[in-house]
Formats: sequence, structure tokens, C-alpha cells
Amino acid sequence: MSEGPGCQACACQSRDEDHRKGLRLEYLSLGWSLTEAGVAVVAGLMAGSVALMGFGADSVIESFSSVVLIWRLGSTEHDERRERIALRGVGICFLLLAVYILADAGMALVQHEPPHSSPVGIALSIVTLLVMPVLARAKRKVAARLDSAALAADSRQTDLCAWLAAIVLMGLALNAVLGWWWADPVAALCMVPIIVREGLQALRGEVCSGCC
Repeated sequence: MSEGPGCQACACQSRDEDHRKGLRLEYLSLGWSLTEAGVAVVAGLMAGSVALMGFGADSVIESFSSVVLIWRLGSTEHDERRERIALRGVGICFLLLAVYILADAGMALVQHEPPHSSPVGIALSIVTLLVMPVLARAKRKVAARLDSAALAADSRQTDLCAWLAAIVLMGLALNAVLGWWWADPVAALCMVPIIVREGLQALRGEVCSGCC
């Protein structure tokens, strides 16, 4: 039985509302990422923390990912071309982040660069651990309703931000409490396999499997 005009209108209205919600989430994500990046980079420079700097770089790259998604959600139609471009853009952001962290953390280990303790970095990591999972879940729900692989990939990047916060927190805490300077770059290197996997999945368009 075919849907009547009323049902079709309701479906279109619901999809438009999902697009608006998706845009609100991405603008919120963009604002948070830029703030997070500024705090993390300044705190990382002051403490000489590779993991914290890497966390700030992740926030910058995540902000680019949000910009890509804002462009994608600018169209209320399910545009396959926009979807593919946005998905690849998110995947490239993941891989750029992996290269940056690998080079920076590797250099810190070779040069034996001990970071100073960073109360600001620890506080930022804790707040991020609380905020990012909630934002990621909201993005996944909208991604499922819009059938958007690009938004699903972006939600995974938001999830990853929480994991990175946990790794950074571990590295900073071990350095502050036990003086293990190497814990900071090692914690940063622990991010790389996760990031590369997510980036390759996004480039291959495999993100939606089990994402909701």
C-alpha cells in the first residue's frame, strides 16, 4: 500500500528536523573542538607534553571534520556525491592525525624530552571524557536516521576523542605521580593504531558496520 501525501509530508518534515539537529550537533562539536584545541595546545606547550599537544592537534583535525559535516548536512537530500566526499574527508583527517602523533611522539622518545605536570591538561581530559561520549551518541542516532555514513564516521571520531582523553590523562597522571616521563609519548603512540584503523575504514566506507 502506497503512502499518502500526509505520510510523505511527515517523513520529509522528520528528515528536515534530523538535518537541523545534525547541524546543531556539528556546530556544537566545532565550537567545543576549537576551544579544546586552544586549551590543549597552550597547556601542552607549557608542560612540554607530546600527548597533550597531540590531543590538541586531534581537536583541530576534529574541527575540520565538523566543517566537512556542516557542508554535507547543508543539503537536506541524500546526496551520494556529498556523502562520499565528506566520508573521505573524515578519513583523511584521521590519517593526518596519525602521522602527526607518530612523528612527534617518536621524536620525544628519541630525544628523552620529559614533560612537566599539567593540572590544566588533566582537567581538560576529565571534562572531555564526560562530554564527548554524550555528543557521539547523539550524532550516531541522527546518522542512523539519515543513513549517513559520513556522520557516523564523524561520531566515531568524537568517540575517539574520549579515548584519546583517557590515554592523555593516563600519561599525564603517571608523569605527575610517578615521574614516568616516557609514559606521555608512549600514551600518544597508543593513539596511532586506533586512529589509522578508523581512517582506513572511513576511506573504504566501512564505518557504518556496527556504528549505531
